[in-house]
Amino acid sequence: MNTPVAGERFGFSRMPRDTAFPEVWRELDRAIWRWVLAHGGDPATAEAAGWVSHADGFGHSALPLAQALVSGAPSWASLQRETLRDSALVGRPDAQTDAPKPFVLDGDHLYLLRNHRSEIAVAAALGQRRRSISLPCQPLDDADLRDLFNGSWSEAEARQRDAVRQVLGRRLMVLAGGPGTGKTTTVLRMLLGLSREHLACTGSLPQIRIAAPTGKAARRLGESLRLGVQQLQGSDAGGATWATHLQAVRTVEAMTVHRLLGSRGRHGGFAFHAGQALAADIVVVDEASMLDLGMLHALLDALREEAVLVLVGDADQLTSVGTGSILVDIVQALEADPRGDLIRLSHCFRADAALVPINEAVRVGDVDAFEAAFSTASRQATASGMQTAVRHAVVDAASLRRRLAAWAGELRASLDAVAITTAVAREDVDALQARFAMLRRRQLLCALREGPFGAAQVAASLAAQLRAWDALAPWKGRVWYPGRSVMIIRNDHTARLYNGDLGVCVLVQDGGRSLLQVAFEPSAEDVANGRSLRLLDPDTLPPHEDALALTVHKSQGSEYARAALLLPPDANSPLLTRQMLYTGLSRARKAVELWGAEASTHAALNTVLCRHGRLRERLLEVASSH
Repeated sequence: MNTPVAGERFGFSRMPRDTAFPEVWRELDRAIWRWVLAHGGDPATAEAAGWVSHADGFGHSALPLAQALVSGAPSWASLQRETLRDSALVGRPDAQTDAPKPFVLDGDHLYLLRNHRSEIAVAAALGQRRRSISLPCQPLDDADLRDLFNGSWSEAEARQRDAVRQVLGRRLMVLAGGPGTGKTTTVLRMLLGLSREHLACTGSLPQIRIAAPTGKAARRLGESLRLGVQQLQGSDAGGATWATHLQAVRTVEAMTVHRLLGSRGRHGGFAFHAGQALAADIVVVDEASMLDLGMLHALLDALREEAVLVLVGDADQLTSVGTGSILVDIVQALEADPRGDLIRLSHCFRADAALVPINEAVRVGDVDAFEAAFSTASRQATASGMQTAVRHAVVDAASLRRRLAAWAGELRASLDAVAITTAVAREDVDALQARFAMLRRRQLLCALREGPFGAAQVAASLAAQLRAWDALAPWKGRVWYPGRSVMIIRNDHTARLYNGDLGVCVLVQDGGRSLLQVAFEPSAEDVANGRSLRLLDPDTLPPHEDALALTVHKSQGSEYARAALLLPPDANSPLLTRQMLYTGLSRARKAVELWGAEASTHAALNTVLCRHGRLRERLLEVASSH
């Protein structure tokens, strides 16, 4: 007897097989189309459902009916909208029915039910937090702020002081700013002020949680906060007034948002939710631009009503790989309805600020200002004599090969400078740190992941050229060799390694023999035990990939002394956006290289990534109704 396939069980076998689907549709979009027809939907609803699925796959929380989503997509006429309104599979936002519909028509936007629920819930929760303002029990006066800022009272720190002062008594605070603007410095002072406030109001120290969307970003946040605590403990602020609160912050472990909420992994859902609130009085989420709509919904759902939520990030960076442009929408709504719960930091505190005008020109999309800033920076040099800004016309496969060959040669020279093929003792912290520092010294970033100009093929090309180096001959044909850099791509809580963590292979002397080990940044437990690096057996690592080239998305939360950004030669590439260009170039601390055609650069400057949805609108509606 014939066993029915999945499609037949759901009635898909009755569907026409010669339907001309839109070329851009994924298989999932086609499956949604079939599902709607199999469950009694009409062709117009099925087509709209396919486009809703497509929109969700590319980060939109809703399908805009009044305009085409992409080239070739329809905009729905009033007659078709009436069809959607009458469909048994499409619900209305004000409908009171026992059985929820899989799609929701809300004004000029068609939603998947889960996205509609999340958008409404997020707007309501954030609106409630904005309204929940109380007078501080122990306000910070000027003397307190001077103490927290090491006796300084500079104009450049004015916005930082505003953030520290204004967070008290609030349940929501958003701190936005670009690289080098002192976000983490400000967060530490905010935490100290909030800790003292909680003690004054309740008689006990608060339960503090700090998190970020990725393990790499969380680790960087924890590291920066610990360093800040050490610096303050050695200053006047380390006295009796703040010592207890400094210690409270120092002992907090930074973690991913998934781990904070108690992700159930493949089983779905979280341990903490509305029925089981997270035990936290203060929650800080860094790199909030990487939060998607569903994750923010889950976070807000799990927070106690009285908990303080601080969202930190750069609203001009790339949005999350998931649904929505959360931080952008929140920042725009709070700017349109100012209540003191948004602080934008703009002053760059880096000593080498030659790259700041470039990043600012990209942020605002000013082509002339960008060209002028890049030209000025190209005539300057870093302290090490490196040219601050360089452009290479990488416009085809031949020019890319030449540039990669030059980059590989420089990489070999850098590895040779730290004697990467010489074994060092496990206890030789300085030598190991010098090797590990290679990961932050230089990085090639790609706008694309796949294809000749994508990170995967570029990384493979660089690895092949690196392995042809005579110094690596003893490891010829082996997977692992000294200097190989990798990125973890799947969380492993047992190994305390998380998606985005970077490691470098080093040669270690152990008991009279040389072993290849992979060095990673220390976990909170390692730091507590005085270990500065973690050395792990390569064969024990969770899934990973070569990191000689990374996508711009994967680089978020990281900074490098020198960063090179490779753009696709096709100026019509949908990945050429202002946010991508800004994110890639702003990863550089001292020097930047731009590999690409002028047309590709200008296309990125002139294209703003826009995600469809109504979160910003809903936030303003909630604000105006109270």
